[in-house]
Amino acid sequence: MNREGILNAVLASSLVLVPLWASLSGEIFAITLATKIAILALAGVGLNIALGQGGLVSLGHAVFFGLGGYAMGVLASHAQDFVPLLEWPFALDGTKSMPVIWITAILASSLAALVIGIISLRTSGVYFIMITLAFGQMFYYFTISWPAYGGEDGLPIYIRNSFPGLNTLVPLQFHFICLALLFAALVFSARLKTSPFGLALNAARQNGERVAASGIRPFDVRLWAFVISGAITGLAGALFADLNRFVSPVMFSWQTSGEIIIFVILGGVGRLFGPVAGAMLFIILEHFLGDFSEYWQIFLGLLLLAVILYSPGGIIGILAGREKSHV
Repeated sequence: MNREGILNAVLASSLVLVPLWASLSGEIFAITLATKIAILALAGVGLNIALGQGGLVSLGHAVFFGLGGYAMGVLASHAQDFVPLLEWPFALDGTKSMPVIWITAILASSLAALVIGIISLRTSGVYFIMITLAFGQMFYYFTISWPAYGGEDGLPIYIRNSFPGLNTLVPLQFHFICLALLFAALVFSARLKTSPFGLALNAARQNGERVAASGIRPFDVRLWAFVISGAITGLAGALFADLNRFVSPVMFSWQTSGEIIIFVILGGVGRLFGPVAGAMLFIILEHFLGDFSEYWQIFLGLLLLAVILYSPGGIIGILAGREKSHV
C-alpha cells in the first residue's frame, strides 16, 4: 500500500473509531461533528466526480444539495402533519422512510442535473461557472418565496426519519448510516475513475477534440458525469437535512456551493479521499477556531490560499505526494 492508501485508511478509520470512543465516553457532540463530516464529505465526493475527474468547475452544486434537503423536508413534513402530498389525480402521502426519501432525493437531483447540464455544458470556463451559479440563485429565491414550506424561515422536522431495523435517534446509529453511504460513494468513485467511462471523462477533461476524434462525444460523457455528481450531492443534502431536522433556502445559496468546493480543494482535487480530508479540516477549524473568534474564516482563507499557491494537490497531496496519472 502506498502513502496515499495508508492516509486514506487512517482517515476512514478515524471516522469509525472516534465516534465509537465518543459514544463510550459520553461525548455525544463529537459524534454529531463526525456525522456532519461524513455528510459534507459525501457532497464533496459528488462534486469531485465533476470537478476532479471531469474538470467541471460548478458553483451550482447547492442546487442538488438543496433539492435533496427539500425532498426530505417536503416528504417528512407531510408525514408528520398527516396531510397528503397529493390528493388528485391520486392520493400520495408523505413518508418518514429514509430509503424512500433517499431515492426521491437522488431522482430529483439527477433530473435537475440533467436539465442544468444540457444547458450549461454548451459553454465552458467562466460562462459555465456563472450559469451554474445562476441556477443556484434561482432555486434559492424560489424557496424564499415558497410559503407552503416555510419560505425564508425554513421548515422544521420534529422527529428524525426512520431506517428499517435501526433507531436513528441514537446518534451513533445515524452516524454509521451516513458513514456507510459515504464509503459506498467512495468505492463507486474509485471504480468510476478506472472504468472506461472514467478514462473517457479524464481524457475529455484533458483534450476534448482528441476524444471526439475517437468517436466519443465529450458532451455526453461530461453530461453523465454531471448527473452522477448531482445525484450523490443530492443524497448528501437529504442526510444533512435529516441530521439537523431542518431545511431552509440557505441550502441553495452560493455560499453552500462555495463550501463544497472548498472541501474538495483543501483535501485535493481529484484525490479519492480529498473531500473527506477537506470536510474534516473544515469542520475542525470551524469548531475550534469558532470558539475564539467569529471571524475564523480568515484563517480558513489563508489556509486555502496557501494550498492553492503551494500545494495544488491539497492536504492529501502534501502528505502523500504527487498522484500518478491513469491516462
